[in-house]
Amino acid sequence: MRADRLVAILLLMQARGRVTAAEVAAELEVSVATARRDLEALSVAGVPVYPQPGRGGGWTLVGGARTDLTGLTVPEVQALFLLVGPAASVSPEAKAALRKLVRALPGTFRADAEAAATAVLVDPVPWGEADRRRPQLVGILQSAIVARRKLQLTYASRAGERTERLVDPWGLVDKDDTWYLVAGTERGQRTFRVDRIAEAAVTDLDAEHRPGLDLAAAWDRVVEEVEQRRSRTWATVLVDARYVQVLRGQFGRHCEIGGPHDDGRVEARVAADTPLSIARHLAGWGVLVEVVGPAPVRAELARLGTELVARYGDR
Repeated sequence: MRADRLVAILLLMQARGRVTAAEVAAELEVSVATARRDLEALSVAGVPVYPQPGRGGGWTLVGGARTDLTGLTVPEVQALFLLVGPAASVSPEAKAALRKLVRALPGTFRADAEAAATAVLVDPVPWGEADRRRPQLVGILQSAIVARRKLQLTYASRAGERTERLVDPWGLVDKDDTWYLVAGTERGQRTFRVDRIAEAAVTDLDAEHRPGLDLAAAWDRVVEEVEQRRSRTWATVLVDARYVQVLRGQFGRHCEIGGPHDDGRVEARVAADTPLSIARHLAGWGVLVEVVGPAPVRAELARLGTELVARYGDR
C-alpha cells in the first residue's frame, strides 16, 4: 500500500540524508516513476522533502537524518499523517505502519498526529454517480478536525434552503470521491455532504470530541441507515452476462448477482427506495434488461414507456 511506502521513504531519507528516486525504487522494489511520484507527494503535502537537481543531486529531508522523527515540526507531522492516514482505513498493513510511526514521535506530537491520521476515512463503495473533483473546503474541514475547533457552517438542504450550523467536526469520509463531514451537533451525530456546505469557518471554540470515537464504526452506522432507506424495494431482473458489471456499477451494493437463467441470461436483484426509482434506473436499458418482478416495478416501467411514446412516438 502507498502509506507503507511513504513511511518507509521518510525513514530511509532520515537514515541516509539524501536519496535518489532510483535508490528508493531499488529499496522498495517499485518502479522509478512510482518512487518519484511518492517523493513528490510527500513534498506537495508539506513534509520537508525537497529535490536537488544536477550531478550528485537527489531528494533531501530538510532537518537532518534522524530516525526518531524529532526533526519534524507539528505542521509537517500533520501533513504526513493527513497524507497517509486515509490508506489505513482500507489496509491493515497501513494501520500497522502508522502505529509504529506514532510511537516514534515525541510525546507532544502524538495527539496531533493521531487526530490527523484519523481525520479522513476512505469508503470506496459508491452510492451513485460521484463528482471526481475534491471539494475546496476539505482542507479547511481537515484543519478544524486536527485542531479540534468548532466549525461554523452555512449548509444547503436538497431544496437549496440554507441554514447556519455550529458543529463539532469529528472526521471526513471520502466515499468514492463524494465527501462527507461527520460531526457532533446539539441533536447528536449528524452527517453533512461537503458539496452542500456553502461556507465553513474555523472558530476559536474548542470542539467537543466524543471519547473513544471510532470514525469507521460511526460511518458504518451511517451507511447502514442510508442503505436501509435506499433498499426498501427489490426487483428481480434478467440481463446478458456481458452487462452484469455495468448493472453492478449502476446499483453498487444494491445489486446482488445470482446464477444463470434457463435462457443463458444472468438473474440479478437490484434495489432502490421505491418502485419508481428502480424503473427510472432501468428505463434507459430498454430491452437489454427484463424485469421479472415485482409487479409495481413493471407497472412503473410500462407507465414511463407510455409517457415516452406519447411524447416522442410521432416524431
